[in-house]
Amino acid sequence: MFRDRREAGRLLALRLAATRLHQPVVLALPRGGVPVAAEIARALGAPLDLVLVRKVGAPTQPELALGAVVEGAEDDMMLDEVLMGHLHVGSATAQRLVARAQAELRQRQDFYRGHRQPLALAGRDVVIVDDGIATGASMRVAIRAVRRGRPGRIIVAVPVAAEQQVTALQAEADLVVCEEIPLRLAAVSLHYMSFPQVDDAEVMACLETARG
Repeated sequence: MFRDRREAGRLLALRLAATRLHQPVVLALPRGGVPVAAEIARALGAPLDLVLVRKVGAPTQPELALGAVVEGAEDDMMLDEVLMGHLHVGSATAQRLVARAQAELRQRQDFYRGHRQPLALAGRDVVIVDDGIATGASMRVAIRAVRRGRPGRIIVAVPVAAEQQVTALQAEADLVVCEEIPLRLAAVSLHYMSFPQVDDAEVMACLETARG
């Protein structure tokens, strides 16, 4: 169990420091991944940026991810068709949910980035960070979007993820670094002593500190 997100980031940074990284860039999935990633970026002396992903929530259970959309090309999205079938979510409903997630994603882009462009990734090792992985939809779509930037290697770094998700991500990323790998993951929050909501002010503060 981790004291908080920052301790989790420091533990991951120790493991990543033992990996030979070429001009590393650290990308966080906001908002929860940002404090974790900030500690990693500081320890590695690497720039910190965001990979903006928005969950596509189920109609009656918005916290349950049917999939995810990510900034960039319009086809950078993922939907869990098996889960859609279980929940009886048709294509028309899915399209509305995706459109809503894309609109929210554009709002986040405007707020977090303004007129700043994302960091160039070509040839550099990219560490993608979140505070934990439940379904893995957001991380998988983030990996696919980052691949478009032609990085060197893609390393996924998360404090906790279920064994099944780690295995799935190993097929998508070049390396997965994870501290705690339970057989099943009931909730990411159960692996932290302190797990408060990360607000926009904390995200912006981490980014400004990283920029120096």
